[in-house]
Amino acid sequence: MNIMERLQTVIILFAVGFGLLLGQFSFIEQYAETFILPFLLLMLYGLFLIIPLKGLKEAFKKIKFLSTSVIINFLLTPLLAWGLGAIFLADHPALWLGFILLLVTPCTDWYLIFTSIAKGNVSLSTSILPVNLLLQVTLLPIYLFLFAGTMGTFEVATVTEVVLFLFVPFLFANLTRYLFKKKKEVLTNKVIPFFASSQIIFLCLAITAMFASQGSYLINNLNVILLMIVPLFLFFVINFILAQTVGKLFRFNYEDTVSLNMSIIARNSPIALAIVLTAFPDQPLIALALIIGPLIELPVLAIVAQGLLKIRRGQNKKQ
Repeated sequence: MNIMERLQTVIILFAVGFGLLLGQFSFIEQYAETFILPFLLLMLYGLFLIIPLKGLKEAFKKIKFLSTSVIINFLLTPLLAWGLGAIFLADHPALWLGFILLLVTPCTDWYLIFTSIAKGNVSLSTSILPVNLLLQVTLLPIYLFLFAGTMGTFEVATVTEVVLFLFVPFLFANLTRYLFKKKKEVLTNKVIPFFASSQIIFLCLAITAMFASQGSYLINNLNVILLMIVPLFLFFVINFILAQTVGKLFRFNYEDTVSLNMSIIARNSPIALAIVLTAFPDQPLIALALIIGPLIELPVLAIVAQGLLKIRRGQNKKQ
């Protein structure tokens, strides 16, 4: 994990604060929104470029683990997210939607770090990464239609915009790979490393632009942050217990159970945030929910990793 990855949450918060500051200038507030889409497209282009889809076949070598992870992440988790939101956030539909979109997008990066810390099966976790990416990109428009539509915060036409928003960078990323087919060294050593390290920059520029354009609204609604803590905490606890239970049920070894834990607990807020900034540029509270998520998630993942190591030590003593 490089310095940019370690400080990702801090950098995003700085982008929020800087955007709020810039939003105090009427000229910047008026035109900031026009910069959101270009920066997000560059971020997603980089994401699709650095995750090779050829690794998909590796995921199917452990079909039991793959199917379990997919069912929990893309079927049970959306229902759990909706249910927790209905209990705790029903009076705040924008936060409720942001909460759902945060939880329905499995992580595609830092969960590998915490899997390694907890001595899990990193190669197994890596193999399902492209599956998680493809499924969340495919299903996000459907989740938007199902959940946002019922809350009255979403127009059906937006689905088309989201699909195009995801498809364009995906297409250009694969076109780039094709064009560099005969120059793989340039792609591997220069192009991919550049976009791998600059994704967070493009995302933060988009966040700065969005918060600059909607800053006054957000400042008046910062008290709702506290509403997110309890449902997020319950999500982490429920999924941890679920992973441990499923691991025992299917007789996964310790390493595979750790991988399952991290793959269903860690979330991928940058992708969900990119979607929200595109589909709902005039509803910053939805984006705020996605920014709050990592503030709680990172310490939770660290605690989970240490808890799993303690379980491992206990298992070793029994043997």
